[in-house]
Amino acid sequence: MSSDLWSFSLTLYARPGVEPACLDLQAAGATVCLVLCAAWLGDGGVTFSEDRLERLRHVAGPWDQDVVQRLRALRTRWKPLALEDRELAQLREQVKGLELEAERQLLVRLENAAQDWPRDEAQDVLAWLEGSAAEAANLDRNALHQLRVAVTGA
Repeated sequence: MSSDLWSFSLTLYARPGVEPACLDLQAAGATVCLVLCAAWLGDGGVTFSEDRLERLRHVAGPWDQDVVQRLRALRTRWKPLALEDRELAQLREQVKGLELEAERQLLVRLENAAQDWPRDEAQDVLAWLEGSAAEAANLDRNALHQLRVAVTGA
């Protein structure tokens, strides 16, 4: 997979079963960009630690809440109205583009936070995934399993 987090995320997200797994985790309260970062770190052999995860949460939390989630909420709220209003549908698509760009920016921030962490030291994909999704209210272990399989191939 790609060495940069954005490309890795796009490649992983396109794999079978990953999109619905991410949407399930998102619906349960997980921050998907953090989960994707965790998958990237695990795939890259970065050793998992609670301190590292907390640093990433500190980066992800405010941006996700103040930017990504607000854009997502607006896009979601407009969905039924946009079915009957072409102009609103166009605006909704622009908001969708802004939401994707906000997620890309968050992934860049997460990558920057982890750029100095040694790679190729551990096989901690599952630890990273479980840690990153621990905030989810009803953690979907099947979704985490699907992501682990998509990352590791096993």
